Amino acid sequence: MPAAAAATGLVLMLLQAAPLFAAVPESGAGMAWWGWVLILFLFSFLLGIVAVLAGVGGGVLFVPIVSSFFPFHIDYVRGAGLLVALAGALSAGPPLLRKGMADLKLGLPMALVGSVSSIAGAMVGLAMPAKNVQLLLGIVILGITAVMLMSGKSGYPEVRESDPLSRLLGISGSYYEEFGKHEVSWKVHRTPIGLLLFFFIGFIGGMFGLGAGFANVPVFNLLMGVPLKVAVATSGLVLSINGSAAAWVYMFNGAVLPIIAVPAVGGMMLGSKIGAKLLPKVNTRTIRMIVITILALSGCRSLLKGFGI
Repeated sequence: MPAAAAATGLVLMLLQAAPLFAAVPESGAGMAWWGWVLILFLFSFLLGIVAVLAGVGGGVLFVPIVSSFFPFHIDYVRGAGLLVALAGALSAGPPLLRKGMADLKLGLPMALVGSVSSIAGAMVGLAMPAKNVQLLLGIVILGITAVMLMSGKSGYPEVRESDPLSRLLGISGSYYEEFGKHEVSWKVHRTPIGLLLFFFIGFIGGMFGLGAGFANVPVFNLLMGVPLKVAVATSGLVLSINGSAAAWVYMFNGAVLPIIAVPAVGGMMLGSKIGAKLLPKVNTRTIRMIVITILALSGCRSLLKGFGI
């Protein structure tokens, strides 16, 4: 019964929001509104699987791809992108926490700093013209692609001595590595620098509606010395807090459209659950290269749209 009630509520919400779809550009006029909703749901489902395996927030893929290839206004896409990143992180979080890969003591200090700056970023982003946002989004996405391509990640970084702040906060842990069948213990260093970087990451994520896993993972892994899989899993925890803070700004400004947000969030949550189950068993390098290729294409497309091409 609860599942049936939820399904009925979803259908009613989509039907009530259907007239709003008339506001999309003429490029989407060749397909019925429910066709775009179905495609968006299927896309978000696949995105949920890939995002967890690649260690990026769903929003960093959702926003550039949907704004480039779907007939939706960029503000609505950014609002839905934050909810997508939030839904994916919340869906994947519990199983990763149970396995000991997502760590609360590591994620919460970074999320506290990032959530404050993400609110400021969301307010700045909504005040900018759509074409400027599209142009800047393309630049940011191509920059993200370059960072992901050049950052050679280490599965198990060596940290000789943890810094005083991480010891004060008790940031350390261990987990069982199913891929290699061994126990992995870890600790971190350079925590103050990590906090500063997460402040800027939160601002960018709020401004463009991006899940900031693209930056969370390198900071955790390369700077602070967190094992790659712990960095990927804890990145989702940080996303769930930062995304919820910035999402309120978009909601209060009317930039969250149910007909876009509902199928996107539903597909992302289903896909993320599958991705979380696959994460301990797969090598993420191949998935990551696929994501980098998709981001490069989406970034170029956003730049062209920003220039009016």
